[in-house]
Amino acid sequence: MAQYTVLLAHDPDTGVYTVKVPALPGCGTEGDSVEEALEMARDAIVGNLQARAEEGWEIPVEEPRYIVATVEVPVPALVGAK
Repeated sequence: MAQYTVLLAHDPDTGVYTVKVPALPGCGTEGDSVEEALEMARDAIVGNLQARAEEGWEIPVEEPRYIVATVEVPVPALVGAK
């Protein structure tokens, strides 16, 4: 068994949760709920690992330690807005 970090982002306009797997570039999916998105992520990861094995590519079993942080930046004013 291996564990992979997944990043979920919620789109309030569509209600969809998108998922990215940082350790597996190009591996991502989505779901209508957190639970569905995580289940879809499991399927996407398994499929990605199977494809990597078939192609003879490296299968990452240890991923980097991620640090999640928030950075505050100024937002430029919209052009022409007053």
